[in-house]
Amino acid sequence: MKALIVVDMQNDFLPGGNLCVPNGDEIIPVINALQSRYELVVATQDWHPAVHKSFASQYSQYKEFDVISIKGIQQTLWPDHCIQGSFGAQFSDLLDQVRFEGIFRKGTNVNVDSYSGFYDNSRQRNTGLHGYLSDRGVTEVHICGLAADYCVYYTAIDALALGYKTAIVSKATKAIDKDSYMTKKQYLINAGGTFI
Repeated sequence: MKALIVVDMQNDFLPGGNLCVPNGDEIIPVINALQSRYELVVATQDWHPAVHKSFASQYSQYKEFDVISIKGIQQTLWPDHCIQGSFGAQFSDLLDQVRFEGIFRKGTNVNVDSYSGFYDNSRQRNTGLHGYLSDRGVTEVHICGLAADYCVYYTAIDALALGYKTAIVSKATKAIDKDSYMTKKQYLINAGGTFI
């Protein structure tokens, strides 16, 4: 079975949000139209505690977008975003959620970020997404959402490592940094992923 994974289509990643992906709202109609083509549609949702260690606001000596090391893992310090229960953490009202059979929350551990929909960045905890897809007999995943160069990309890399045939839907994602995304795209292709 083939599944569509809709990554982090939340208000904070859209125009006006705390960590806006430029023109991120433009892909919402594409994602809505795509969903009917899949037997299974699931979503991921960034769901941070208010005092998450990836937030620059938690440090007096650093500023937003500084890169630090937390327990040996490189961490970009982000503006506060997708705080549990906040408007910013909610899915866009324009996003069709009727076909979502499962929503998998990530970034819930205050000490470690989680870009991938499958694991946190330390790979110590999983979100349950792999088990769910396996139980449903999914062998192929197509990934869309925000942001292409972070959560979409890392979800795709983990999907490949877990043995799924993996593709990113190019017209249904947007990047924060297009140059960085070009490098990551090549890495994904080399790892066996595709773009459709």
